[in-house]
Amino acid sequence: MSIKESSDELNPPVVTTGAAITRASRLNTVSDYFAIVFATWGVGFIPLAPGTFGSAVGVGIFLLEEWAIERASIFARWHGWDADLLGTLIIASMLLLVTTISVVGTWAATRVEKLVGRKDPGIVVVDEVAGQLVALFFLPFYRAGLPMVVAGFILFRLFDIWKPYPIRKLESLGGGLGIMADDLLAGLYAAISLSLVTPIYLLFS
Repeated sequence: MSIKESSDELNPPVVTTGAAITRASRLNTVSDYFAIVFATWGVGFIPLAPGTFGSAVGVGIFLLEEWAIERASIFARWHGWDADLLGTLIIASMLLLVTTISVVGTWAATRVEKLVGRKDPGIVVVDEVAGQLVALFFLPFYRAGLPMVVAGFILFRLFDIWKPYPIRKLESLGGGLGIMADDLLAGLYAAISLSLVTPIYLLFS
């Protein structure tokens, strides 16, 4: 049995059946420092609800991504690129980004657990970053605009805090996999909900 923390103060520490982390390690290598930086994204050390700030980082990455997509679309149209090819490249780049953050985040979260000697330490927010990106993945930003981005942020935070079945079950997975999996599923639930809300918003806006 071990105590699992949370990146959001609205989720109190809980007892889990995962392997206990009994002893902290020292920061000795460049990979240790990289793991800390990647797992916390600079906001994990904020004492008040760092998970919410992690989600905000995910929103910021999404907005930067949409800005880059807009510039790429202008470039593609100027050079006569096929629209289907451009759409495929955009989806592939978005999937690559989410996958990279998730895979590297799983490794980083596992390493940080050992470095701080606690299970799912509250400073780890890369799971919220990845989950928020999943929540916004299908959002047609240039038609829906900021209101739907805000809705996606709120929906993800609700699912991340509420943790409907089987999200909480995934927390029992060991190491960084357990840290990442529940937030990725919360992001998927939020994405599905947002995909239902967005057409209604576009219809009446």
